Amino acid sequence: MSRRIGQILLSGGLDSTTLACLAKRECHDLGALTLDYGQRHRRELAAAAAAAAHLELTHRSIDVSFYRDLAAHSALTAREQFTLPTGRSAADMAADIPITYVPLRNTFFLTLAAAMLETRVLHAIETEGAAPADMKPTLYIAANALDYSGYPDCRPEFYAAAAETLRLGSKIGTQYGLAIRIETPLIDKTKADIVRLALSLHAPLHLTWSCYSEGPRPCGECDSCRLRAKGFAEAGVIDPALAP
Repeated sequence: MSRRIGQILLSGGLDSTTLACLAKRECHDLGALTLDYGQRHRRELAAAAAAAAHLELTHRSIDVSFYRDLAAHSALTAREQFTLPTGRSAADMAADIPITYVPLRNTFFLTLAAAMLETRVLHAIETEGAAPADMKPTLYIAANALDYSGYPDCRPEFYAAAAETLRLGSKIGTQYGLAIRIETPLIDKTKADIVRLALSLHAPLHLTWSCYSEGPRPCGECDSCRLRAKGFAEAGVIDPALAP
């Protein structure tokens, strides 16, 4: 019987929390990883912890805030230098890669999550005696290529290439013949589709945080807030995170 060991990158936003609910249904052993990379919207860290607790997931939040200095050409990591874009239309968002893009963030995140996942799989094989053929290592990331801000690391071709890189660069890939699957089930969905899916899965949307600002309430004007509002409006439901 195959054993799916999963690792999800959980930011605490609408998309990743919805994906966590979906992944929990299909994964035998799902762990959640949240990364503190020095982002300006630090409220999402607490949201991720709350969502993980609600879903009863094994959760780790890791301090990688040094990355803020390495990937400093972004409004999310250098708030003193760059201003958040606000009030942009969907067409404006699709026109270029915005200053909220964090250089190679998802590449870095995938590497860390894959290292954690490979460690768990190697332990199962080499310490617990599990058969490699029974292992099904899976990374989940809530990338989206439709209603998004034009980030290059949210596109299907990036994840296809990343999966092959992980296979070639890992022990489980080269010695045991186990490819790390990168699951991106939200990648071709609109924000409205994601909202509907979240509701069908009873995702704890009231706990989520998507805004790029620092709070205490969502600004409503950054790209992420506007995309989220568009999704709820098109789905015809009220966003529970905006309740008084």
